[in-house]
Amino acid sequence: MDCAKIGRLIFQLRKEKGLTQQQVADLLNISNKTISKWECGLGCPDVTLWSELAIVLGADIQKMLEGKLDPNLPDVGKIDKTQFYVCPACGNILTSTGNASISCCGRKLRPLKPLPYTAGHEITVQEMDIDYYISIRHDMMKAHYIAFVAYVLCDRVLLTRLYPEQSAEARIPMIKNDGDLYLYCTKHGLQKYTDLFN
Repeated sequence: MDCAKIGRLIFQLRKEKGLTQQQVADLLNISNKTISKWECGLGCPDVTLWSELAIVLGADIQKMLEGKLDPNLPDVGKIDKTQFYVCPACGNILTSTGNASISCCGRKLRPLKPLPYTAGHEITVQEMDIDYYISIRHDMMKAHYIAFVAYVLCDRVLLTRLYPEQSAEARIPMIKNDGDLYLYCTKHGLQKYTDLFN
């Protein structure tokens, strides 16, 4: 570990949070001299403090151990390039519109790679009032179900969360701009449908 790099990062994060050394020390139940020692590069936090320190400073432990925070490129508004992530432990659904470091339940997540739809995931689209009513021919059991349906346009993402023993269906407003429809099957992964509403 490079204590000097880690110390500079701790200093930077503390300043960003508007905290004094004493405030950080109080939150960690240690002396402010210890915080000063870290920031001067004269030592590194004990392993038992890293988790709490990351929470106090609002940073990723891995990045703190490396002593650097690599910024992502600015989001240039490419929402139609939305990427989806699903946590294998808790099933949380997360999204990003660009390169991002996404983690959940202590696991670094990779963006799901959409595939063309497969047999057993056929979609029926009907117009109802001012919505498209989408139904998916798919069983919805705890071991195998459609977890979400997302409609991605150039300026918005409409995401419908689905649960086992619920119908595999969603309503999407009729919007002039066409987008892409995604569905996530817990067994077969992310599937993409293009030109569905043309």
